[in-house]
Amino acid sequence: MKAEMDREELLAWLRADDPIRLEALWRHADHVRQRCVGDAVHLRGLIEISNYCRRQCAYCGLRAGNRTLKRYRLCAEEIMAAAREVAAIGYGTVVLQGGEDPAIETGWIARLVRQIKAETPLAVTLSLGERDTAELAAWRAAGADRYLLRFETSDPALYQSIHPGLNGIPVHRIDLLAQIRALGYEVGSGIMVGLPGQTYASVAWDLLLFRELDLDMIGIGPFIAHPMTPLGARSGEQAVTGNEQVPNTVQMASTVVALARILCPQANIPSTTAMATLNPRQGCQLALERGANVVMPNFTPWIYRQLYEIYPSKGIPDSSADSICGRLENQLTGMGRRIGRGPGGRIGRWIGSKPEFEIYENVGYA
Repeated sequence: MKAEMDREELLAWLRADDPIRLEALWRHADHVRQRCVGDAVHLRGLIEISNYCRRQCAYCGLRAGNRTLKRYRLCAEEIMAAAREVAAIGYGTVVLQGGEDPAIETGWIARLVRQIKAETPLAVTLSLGERDTAELAAWRAAGADRYLLRFETSDPALYQSIHPGLNGIPVHRIDLLAQIRALGYEVGSGIMVGLPGQTYASVAWDLLLFRELDLDMIGIGPFIAHPMTPLGARSGEQAVTGNEQVPNTVQMASTVVALARILCPQANIPSTTAMATLNPRQGCQLALERGANVVMPNFTPWIYRQLYEIYPSKGIPDSSADSICGRLENQLTGMGRRIGRGPGGRIGRWIGSKPEFEIYENVGYA
């Protein structure tokens, strides 16, 4: 199994159901992970800053058409308090995530990023949806290091069916990812596994696109239906004829994570919340054993955390950040892994004004 795998090889692995073959794939992906990014697991402190969204995405519980969701928007003081907590515990990165909230102004985010960079040693990752180049450039100039924007699927017809454009004008996320790269960000993207209408062929193209885009971060998780969305309302319907519909299982998502690791050996790949939601006891660990090297504990204030409902029953521990960190450290130690130090950026990429030199340890600035 090599990073040069072609579409037919990927299809064979995606369709594989022999447990012995799959275990061999997962072991190989774990070996690639250990050899290329080391045993460090980098922890990103996630802050979900707003659940307002102007979009009508067919899969997301934050969609503007969901009138049952109580909306919130964090103030700068709440965000800074959470960011200071992330830094105090020793994490290297804070992730500011939100829906496409029209009230989140360019200058407000820029000031927030500058304040985080001035008061903490944290790298700043933004995940705020589709934004124009001027906004993205302003946030990069303010000091933001990374930007996450999932392209969701490389299948144009499926993409248009789940992600309608604003005012009828579609935005091609792959083109936007190229603009984000040109601005000097580390670039993250990814897909949901098991979307209704998603075929094995389209996932194979998704994997090849990860490699073509040379992504720094790749987010992969199983699709979980939200009942207040068009896809949730059609849950259980057969979306693809024959046996080509990709299942939204932890096993299938694990296979895609493993293949992504083999194709993109130096990328940062998180163990996503969706994995832990479908398998609360083992989901996080299984992803880490099959190619992932990042975990993103949630630092959103508890009173808002349950309102960021992209999908229902999202795995949200109600423990303090200290206890979550302690449990994670114990779990990682038991796996022969350790918590990474520093911002933990893509090996060979630059973060801010300094490169990362430690190829196998990936522990941050030299």
